[in-house]
Amino acid sequence: RRSTKAMIDWPNVTASSYEELDLKPEELQRSKCVLGFIPVIYYSVLLCVGVPVNILTAVALCRLACRTKKPLYYYLLAVTGSDILSQLFIIFVGFLLETAVFHRDVPTVLLHVVSAAEFAANHASIWSTVPLTVDRYVALCHPLLHRQISYPARARKIIAAVLVLSLTSGVPFFWWSDVWRDSHPPSALDAVLIWTHVTIIYFLPCSIFLVLNSLIIRKLKIRQRQQPCQEERGPPRRLGKTTAMLLALTSVFSVLWAPRTVVVIYHLYVSSVHQDWRVHLAYDLSNMLAMLNTAVNFFLYCFVSRPFRSVVRDIMLLRGGPLHPRRPLPQQQAPTNASNSSLYSGNNKRSQRDSTPLSPRRNRKPS
Repeated sequence: RRSTKAMIDWPNVTASSYEELDLKPEELQRSKCVLGFIPVIYYSVLLCVGVPVNILTAVALCRLACRTKKPLYYYLLAVTGSDILSQLFIIFVGFLLETAVFHRDVPTVLLHVVSAAEFAANHASIWSTVPLTVDRYVALCHPLLHRQISYPARARKIIAAVLVLSLTSGVPFFWWSDVWRDSHPPSALDAVLIWTHVTIIYFLPCSIFLVLNSLIIRKLKIRQRQQPCQEERGPPRRLGKTTAMLLALTSVFSVLWAPRTVVVIYHLYVSSVHQDWRVHLAYDLSNMLAMLNTAVNFFLYCFVSRPFRSVVRDIMLLRGGPLHPRRPLPQQQAPTNASNSSLYSGNNKRSQRDSTPLSPRRNRKPS
C-alpha cells in the first residue's frame, strides 16, 4: 500500500489478508470514495472555524456564569467543552491526521485507542445537553422543586458525573471495526457495538429530548391560554428565549445526527460501506453533517441570547466586563436560588408588598 496514492484508491485489505479471508477477487473490490478530497477540505474548514468559535463561546459562558451564578450557563459551558473535545479527537486526530496524513498506516493499537477516545468525546458532547433539558423542564413544570435543587454547586457535580460516565462509555469501542476498510461482513460483536452506539448517541437522548420538550411546550400552551386572565403575570422575555434556545439545540442535534444513525444500521443489515459505493457516500456525508453539530451552537446562542451577544462583543473589543453581578438593594433582593420561571413572578411581587412595613402615617393612631 503506497501512501502517495489518492484517498479514493486505497485498498481496504492488505495482500496478506487475501489468503486468510479466502475471498474471490470480485469480493475484494472496495467501494470508491466518490467525494475524493472534499471531506479533507470540509473538515479542515470546520476545524479552523469551529475550534476558535467554541473557545470564544467558552470564554463568554464563563463570564456569564461568574456574573449570574445560573446553572444554565454551567450546562452550556459543559456542552461547549465537549464539542471542543469532539473536534480535536474526531476531526483533527481521526479524520485529518489518521486518514488524510498517515492514511491510517499507524499501529493498530493506536487506532483502537483513538477510536475509544473519539466515541468518549462524542458521548460527552451529546449527553451534556441532557442535564440542560432536565433543568429547563423542572424550572418550567416544577418551579418550587427547581428553587430547591438547582444551584451552581449541584450543576457542577452533575456535569462531572455526566462527563465521567461518557468517557467510561467509550472504552468498549476500543474494539470498533473500521467500516471503510474491513472487508468481512459485520460480526456479532460489530452488531452489539453498533446498536450500543446508536442507542447512546441517538435513540436514548432523543427520546429524553422528545418527552421533556413535549411537556415543556404543553406547559407553555397552558400558560398562554391562562394569560388573558392574568396579563400582569405573563412570562418574561428571558424565559421564552431560554426555552427557544433549548428547543433549537435539541432539534438541530436530532436533524444532523439522524442520517448517520440510519446509515450505520443500513450498513449492518443491508449493504456494507466496503462493498457499496452508495453506502460509502452516504456514510461520508452523514459524518460530515453530524460533525457540523459541534460548530453551530455559537450562532444559535448569538441569535437567541442578548446577554451572550453583549459579552461576545466585549470580548471581541477587548473590554473586560464586571465579573460579579451588581448587588441589588435589600428590598429588591430575590431568593438565593430563585427559578427563572415566571409562574412565581407575581407571587414574589405580592410577597414583597406584604412584607413591606407600613408607613408612619398608617401606623399613627388617631388622636
